Amino acid sequence: MNDEAKKSSWVPTNPNYDPNKPMQIGGQAVIEGVMMRAPGSVATAVRRANGDIVVKKESFVSWVERFGLSKIPIVRGAIGLVDMMYLGIKTLNFSAEVAMLDENQDAKKNGQNVDGKLKTQSNFAIVGSLIFALAVGIGIFFITPLVLATELFQLEQKAFEFNLTAGMIRIAILLGYLGAISMLKDIRRLFEYHGAEHKAVFAFELNDSLIPQAAQKHTRFHPRCGTSFLLIVMIVAILSFSVLDYFLMKLFGEMTLFLRLVTHLPFIPIVGGIAYEFIKFSAKHSTTWWGRIIVAPGLWLQRITTKEPAESQLEIALVALRCALGLEDAEKYQLRLTPAAVDEKVMSNV
Repeated sequence: MNDEAKKSSWVPTNPNYDPNKPMQIGGQAVIEGVMMRAPGSVATAVRRANGDIVVKKESFVSWVERFGLSKIPIVRGAIGLVDMMYLGIKTLNFSAEVAMLDENQDAKKNGQNVDGKLKTQSNFAIVGSLIFALAVGIGIFFITPLVLATELFQLEQKAFEFNLTAGMIRIAILLGYLGAISMLKDIRRLFEYHGAEHKAVFAFELNDSLIPQAAQKHTRFHPRCGTSFLLIVMIVAILSFSVLDYFLMKLFGEMTLFLRLVTHLPFIPIVGGIAYEFIKFSAKHSTTWWGRIIVAPGLWLQRITTKEPAESQLEIALVALRCALGLEDAEKYQLRLTPAAVDEKVMSNV
């Protein structure tokens, strides 16, 4: 682990932090902003083109908590994964709407006739986006590796060797994809906000001041990052699908691509649930020597998906965190959606 990763030792000192609920404080980078989730609420802070900050805060109770699933291993992870994807798409939609509002203002200044109101997607549209995102992700990261491993290698009847090969293809696709998009200017800026989110979470967990100067000294590499989760899902998939294939071959005598598709795809939520339990366990023990070994690959991957944030980006992440925790009033950052208010400054900087 390098010097930067040593800046923060992940030993929570905040009395409000519950080690049995490692996902209670979390977040996500969005377009020119950060979403932060705390128990009972979510706040998304976005920087507008004029430098002002707008915050959207709303109550939030996960499906896991709503249906009393928090004590059921694997199930809580599988359900929580879909829950977080829904929330992520919803907050990304909000940040995109704010960005579109600024674009409309610029167009209006140039004499173009645009509607200055902020338009929001319905829950139905967000669910549709979630289904589409899941379908694309499954197609690229699960179906494609199975097809390639079947067509390029003669390993169909070898459970572990086949799934190890498919897993390596899956990881190569992930690394190639992340490496490619990280070269895009807009994505790099998103990754800077991702780094700001991690630093803000560290500041909370280590009971530091929730101000940019204090958060800046913390590392941008966090053991509970969603990037780490993706990598763990892929590793768990190798082992889980190998066991599944072994029993299927005992049952049916041989494996085919069709049989793998119809059995592996429904098994994905279980893989996600197992990965959740693994990352929960590894994060709680990430300060031990063996824990550092376990979380190291995820931290290495964060070299791609996080970048060092500017102080102004840390300000956004900390505003979102303070509002989510109820330490600051989100109302003063509220964006009024009336046409008359579109051209006015309706927010205040910290």
